[in-house]
Amino acid sequence: MKPTRLIDSVNCAIEGILYAARTQKHMRNHFLAALVILGAVLFLRVSSLEFILLVVSVSFVLFAELVNTALELCVDLVSPEYHPVAKAAKDVAAGAVLIAAVGAAVMGCLILSRYILPVYREALGMAGISTEMATVVAILVVVIMVVILKACADKGTPLEGGTVSGHSAVAFAIATAVTFATQDPISSLLTVTLALMVCHSRVALRLHTTREVVLGAVLGTVLTLAVLVIFKKLN
Repeated sequence: MKPTRLIDSVNCAIEGILYAARTQKHMRNHFLAALVILGAVLFLRVSSLEFILLVVSVSFVLFAELVNTALELCVDLVSPEYHPVAKAAKDVAAGAVLIAAVGAAVMGCLILSRYILPVYREALGMAGISTEMATVVAILVVVIMVVILKACADKGTPLEGGTVSGHSAVAFAIATAVTFATQDPISSLLTVTLALMVCHSRVALRLHTTREVVLGAVLGTVLTLAVLVIFKKLN
């Protein structure tokens, strides 16, 4: 029955949001991202205009995800069996969410980078610049440690599988070395993004589990940081 009171309409709307949050993983991820952005806004003390732009962007993403969920439910109700048109409708709705999410991400980066990047650059400057020898030694140490772990686990092949993802370890070792060598936040973020893409490819190809990829990334980062710190103290 159609609600006649305002309070009933509001309850129905809240139930719809809760249903989407319970059943849609992406909706939960959007809410989590909204919480992170809210925390960043409070910590960084952005201007009122920037706060309004961030709120509008986040709200638009949540709105698009709710519409996408409603459309998917309608399509499943009308066409319970597979149909190419039903698939196209779902894909178009998902594309709308993707565009909204990309727009919100760009907006967030443009606003929050003004506050975060200077602090990041200052932190890198305090850490000091790594030498070429330290970088080479760090990467070699990571490779050797990965080989040792693979040999001890006796699982997978040298280039595929294993307890620790060697590709992820080396990728994050390089990203860490580039971060401290350049002391440039943009270069750091770009190399870390490439390292994350390497990690994702190992999971997507089913050569490693998420746990093995995370262990590789942590191993590469920690060992590289340790070698760079040791070289800095020795020099």
